[in-house]
Amino acid sequence: MRKINGVPVEAHTDLSNLTGGEVLKWDSTNTLMAWEDQDSTGYVPIVWYGDRGVFAGGVSATYFNTIDYVTIASTGNATDFGNLTASKGPAGCSNGTRGCIGGGYDNDAGGNTNVIEYITIGTLGNGTDFGDRTVSVANLSSCSDGTKGLWGGGTGATNVIDYITIATTGNATDFGDLTVGRYNIDALANATRGLFMGGNTSGDTIDYITIATTGNALDFGNLTVSRQSTEGISSTTRGVMGGGESTNTIDYITIATTGNALDFGDLTATRGNSGGSADGTTGIFGGGYNGNDGYSTSIDYITIATTSNATNFGDMTVGRSQSAGFSGD
Repeated sequence: MRKINGVPVEAHTDLSNLTGGEVLKWDSTNTLMAWEDQDSTGYVPIVWYGDRGVFAGGVSATYFNTIDYVTIASTGNATDFGNLTASKGPAGCSNGTRGCIGGGYDNDAGGNTNVIEYITIGTLGNGTDFGDRTVSVANLSSCSDGTKGLWGGGTGATNVIDYITIATTGNATDFGDLTVGRYNIDALANATRGLFMGGNTSGDTIDYITIATTGNALDFGNLTVSRQSTEGISSTTRGVMGGGESTNTIDYITIATTGNALDFGDLTATRGNSGGSADGTTGIFGGGYNGNDGYSTSIDYITIATTSNATNFGDMTVGRSQSAGFSGD
């Protein structure tokens, strides 16, 4: 907790443009919590990522409840994390501590689900019920600013965007609408803006929202290649979109500036519906489907700040597409 001009603000609010203020800290001498003056330069900005990359659920010949994880800074194969509450192909986001996994086709129930579950990213274990989305759809997307988690698009070419507060369990609330309803869409975000990209219709479309303010999406620009089932990852400034149905293309944009995407490089293979995550520096793309090669176990990585082709990182524990990808600590 922190106070600026006597007003409490959230613990991870970016205060880089402010000076002074107080931080709530433990006073061991007097054995109590106390407000301490502190310059804002030492304050930790909000994040939606971390060192551990997670891949949750997915599908190949069948749907999986598998959760894998890797340490993004160190190449290598994924390790088992635990299991989801059901076998499904969802979408996920995080606040850097808690990962939330929502929607998708639930193979156990035999239909699309609105269920959201969560894990604590730093602690291995199974998913726990969080609440419900406003709609039950598959082939959807998710992103976060580190406080709110959002899901958008999905089967039936829905334009619905809804959101949760990640730190507080409960049902999702309507946020607004995409500019075009579509499925096989993907999303990425930074601490301010969320982007929804591609899809089965208007496949080069990039929409954006300001996450702190509910409302409908606006046009951002276009991908370099019209496609569905791309995968997005991000740093604080740059969004990167990798692969998609029938392409290995990687695009990038500057999140704060609307405009068309530019070429970044190529994935090691053509694949769509990968799971993606990042630690703010390195981005990874795990699994996916290629019509010629089937369901991939491969994980690729890039350095987000430097345009280039992707490099092999390691392998997932199970080859699959439609995994929910996110990261945290």
